[in-house]
Amino acid sequence: MARKTIGILGLAEVSKGGAPSQRMADTYAITAARMTGAVPLIIPSLPETQDIGHLLEILDGIVLTGGRANVHPEEYGHAETEAHGPFDRPRDRLALDLVRACVDAAKPLFGICRGFQEMAVAYGATLHPEIRDLPGRMNHRMLQDVPREDRYDVRHSVDLIDGGVFAAIYRATRIEVNTLHGQGIVDVGDRVIIEGRAEDGTPEALVIRDAPGFALGVQWHAEHDPAAQPVNAPLWEAFKGAMELHRSGLSAEPARAVV
Repeated sequence: MARKTIGILGLAEVSKGGAPSQRMADTYAITAARMTGAVPLIIPSLPETQDIGHLLEILDGIVLTGGRANVHPEEYGHAETEAHGPFDRPRDRLALDLVRACVDAAKPLFGICRGFQEMAVAYGATLHPEIRDLPGRMNHRMLQDVPREDRYDVRHSVDLIDGGVFAAIYRATRIEVNTLHGQGIVDVGDRVIIEGRAEDGTPEALVIRDAPGFALGVQWHAEHDPAAQPVNAPLWEAFKGAMELHRSGLSAEPARAVV
């Protein structure tokens, strides 16, 4: 049987020479390949070059990556302010349509950090541009005054809903995760189920209500080396199981069937 393929959504970047380009942090591809056995392929976030129907035909699963750019507030009905930026509008246009298409087709979908926020916005959630400014919230942003290798260290706990998909994946209702984000979910859309919250109440893990397949998102950086941060391994194992189910024709199985 041919090896599985995972599409990993890229991000806009301007190279040192000034040419617009697409990027994907190496860790997404390395972790996806090691944990699932699939071949990772970058999907350029250039809507005019893409055919979502074709992507769903050729890929076994899709990963939505984190990134510096934020989802534009126009996508959830808010006015733009300086605090909301920077933006990647082509990625917004492709990602939100891709999320809904993946869910409708039961194509395994895994959102990480910005990808978590994209999944939420695609189904009606709103975001706050700086979660740490809300009363009672902690600073979830990446620490700047520590060595680069320490920026992904575990920083807070996440409480999971007992009986939910994530609790089944982890066989636990509390986990410890890293945190490197500024934006966060405020109002939850009708089809967004928050299954995990940080100790300050910030949403950290979601599933899409009534999704016929695997459609999970996490606010922390689950692509970080699962050997160094074991909390990330079960998510990739579940994603791998979902892709195998989908390949076998069991695409109508609910997300919890992969655990």
